[in-house]
Amino acid sequence: MPEFDFKRFHIRSMNAGSDEERAQINQELKDLYASLSEEEKTIFNEQLQKFLAKEVSRIKSDYESIQGLDQPN
Repeated sequence: MPEFDFKRFHIRSMNAGSDEERAQINQELKDLYASLSEEEKTIFNEQLQKFLAKEVSRIKSDYESIQGLDQPN
């Protein structure tokens, strides 16, 4: 089963120096998806959903940690 490195695309996009560079990175991801077989697209989508859920959970946890710093004990 192929493993897709969404984190690499995510980090590159976060560090992009311009909207054009970010758009180019997004296009690379779209081109990769377009080149896949139907079975690989299913795997891609499943792995992407897991990656996004993990990232959202991490961001939520980070946000909640930061919010706690504003509140006195």
